[in-house]
Amino acid sequence: MTDRPGLTLGVEEEFLLVDATGRLAAAGPEISEQIDDIDDLDGQVEHELRRCQVESATAVCETIDEVVNGLHALRDGLAAKAAEQNLRLLPSGTAPMADDRPPRFTPDVRYHRMAREFGAIAQASLTCACHVHVSIPDAATGLRISNHIRPWLPVLLALTANSPFHNGDDTAYASWRHVLWTRWPSAGPPPHFDSVDAYESRVEALTVAGAALDRAMLYWDIRLSAHQPTVEVRIADVLPTPTEAALLAALIRGLAAQSADSRPAAQPPPEVLRAWLWRSARDGLTGRCVHPRTGNLVPAWQVVNDLVADLKPCLGDDADFVTQALAQVRASGNGAQRQRAAHDNAENMADVLDVLAWTG
Repeated sequence: MTDRPGLTLGVEEEFLLVDATGRLAAAGPEISEQIDDIDDLDGQVEHELRRCQVESATAVCETIDEVVNGLHALRDGLAAKAAEQNLRLLPSGTAPMADDRPPRFTPDVRYHRMAREFGAIAQASLTCACHVHVSIPDAATGLRISNHIRPWLPVLLALTANSPFHNGDDTAYASWRHVLWTRWPSAGPPPHFDSVDAYESRVEALTVAGAALDRAMLYWDIRLSAHQPTVEVRIADVLPTPTEAALLAALIRGLAAQSADSRPAAQPPPEVLRAWLWRSARDGLTGRCVHPRTGNLVPAWQVVNDLVADLKPCLGDDADFVTQALAQVRASGNGAQRQRAAHDNAENMADVLDVLAWTG
């Protein structure tokens, strides 16, 4: 951003790899390695927990156009490599199709240790998210941003929900990924932190208990990055399109900018915020969401509208993009709505795969 040069962005996306029938394909490590052959690809691709997954990460971006273009290029490169093996790249928070073959772990010492330590939680963990990084000068600034965003996590989840189906069934949730992810003992909404020391003491307590193997396994919905000078917001399902992922990034950057000058909404206790998030995971945009200013259940779109109105002075150069991207979501629905609409046409999961698969 020209008027907020310190608030750079990075976006990570996790994807599934499936064959033509929707069955999970254990080709993630090979495709991740092949992507290095693509010239001038700005960003990186990494292995994920399961062999049927890949993860991409943009370079550091100053503008939303850079975010959109970077995400497009990474998706296009991955989709092209997948297509060479007759596979498809699927941006869905959970695996929509039933599969009688348990997806294998990526051959990695760390991942196999996670499988041993966490047992069935790790075995059942096959989810894909979108993570947004905002640059910070220090940990104290990151925690101020975390505290400020924390009450708005439910509406961000409602907006980005993209996992209504799991193993061939409609879960009755808009984001089943969120429900599955909260099984991890280090996952869930972050506490409100009064100091960096308080944050560090919580991290130490989780690692001493073995609930997290290390700082990289701190799975709160907002955390200080273990490897980058950023605060990382991890609440969202992977989005159907780069535009929607960039919309999320713009809203998070706006909230981060707002945190410097604005009084945050009242801070709900962790158990209350967890309940708010459950409601958003169930309803998505089609139902109700708890408004962080009042604690009342209201239509989800009302909370979206109020958030954007509050952020208008802080969006800067992102304002027009946010308006246009939200108009597209209003017209076509979020990912969960579009998945269900595709299924309802003929009650055929193949139609869901067709609407989801990224083809470039």
